[in-house]
Amino acid sequence: MTNVAPLAGVRVLELGNFIAAPTAGRMLADFGAEVIKVERPGTGDELRNWRLHAGSTSMLFRTINRNKKSIVLDLKTELGRDIVLELVAHCDVVLENFRPGTLEKWGLGPAELNAVNPDLILTRVSAFGQTGPLSQRPGFAAVAEAMGGFRDLVGDPDRPPVRVGVSIGDSIAGLYAAFGSVMALFQREVRQGRTDAALELHERVIDVALNESMLSMMESLIPDYSAYGVARERVGGRMDGIAPTNAYLCGDGASIVIAGNADAIYQRYMHVIGRDDLGRDPGLQNNAARWLRRDELDTAIGAWTLGLSAAAALAVLEDAGVPSGPIYTAADICADSQYEARNMIQRFDVSDGSQVLPGVGFPGIVPVIGERSLDIKTLGPDLGEHTREVLAGVLGKSSAEIDHIMSELQLA
Repeated sequence: MTNVAPLAGVRVLELGNFIAAPTAGRMLADFGAEVIKVERPGTGDELRNWRLHAGSTSMLFRTINRNKKSIVLDLKTELGRDIVLELVAHCDVVLENFRPGTLEKWGLGPAELNAVNPDLILTRVSAFGQTGPLSQRPGFAAVAEAMGGFRDLVGDPDRPPVRVGVSIGDSIAGLYAAFGSVMALFQREVRQGRTDAALELHERVIDVALNESMLSMMESLIPDYSAYGVARERVGGRMDGIAPTNAYLCGDGASIVIAGNADAIYQRYMHVIGRDDLGRDPGLQNNAARWLRRDELDTAIGAWTLGLSAAAALAVLEDAGVPSGPIYTAADICADSQYEARNMIQRFDVSDGSQVLPGVGFPGIVPVIGERSLDIKTLGPDLGEHTREVLAGVLGKSSAEIDHIMSELQLA
């Protein structure tokens, strides 16, 4: 099963930096696409230096850019532009996440790309999309999370909004970019199979906005407001309108998550914690009613968990069929038998640029095809590692031509 590659034969040119477009590229590469990542000379993708604990290449870069090839080009130069256009003629998808108008300024906009490859899919990721009054405004995921409605709901109600611990806006936009690319590939295949007619250019430009990606995750935030004037508020570890579900402190100082909010589970949940009175209470038999008395329920549950260690409480809850689990750290994930059984932590000897670190764990490929994660073929590449290979193998350039290009790039 580890050799399954649904996207084998698809070639992707990734012009993106940071996380959003590279996440889309990672997903396509994970499932067999050949992804050629273009990086600027000298520094490369800035992600190489994010969370850099040692050396010159971060584990974050090695993770987000796994299974890809790296070439070095300066897109601001005529040489860089010309080589990109040559590569585009041999690609199925271009991914980019520059500020809108940047590719056009470099002579690499949709019209120029379409001229050399009328079947090309161009997937564009930006803060606010390619159109509209905010389209030219720069912005990172933090701003998009705030303007997409997400940040307002994260944290406790008596404190300012907080940020989650990962670049969730970039990652979700990357997921949409990957989905949009595959959707367009499928549409292209179906259309050509039925009519031999190519898709129009506007059908092949996928426009992913970070703020819209976050908005799409907000469930019924807008309909609830539009229909009833309901403005959701931050509720900490709870979920608005659903109870009881929260994180609870145990007697050993660890916290666990218990999600016993389904009507069919609620009564046995209350029986487990010794509060059959709450389980039978006619005023607590549905979510809406329980939400109104959430503080009372959380107090009762918290009193029970404080009397047990986390492991003991989870064992009791599991026996009773009440959904619950520990709050894992990185160490817990690395030691977990479920992740191990599904090949979700894969280990490599990896260089950070100054030393080779043995047996470093990296997250596996999602979704699973078969019983276990597909194997990660390679980690994020060294800067320009595949420049010569791509120039020769994809573009068919001679050694002399490649030497000249490398000299122009000052990479010889």
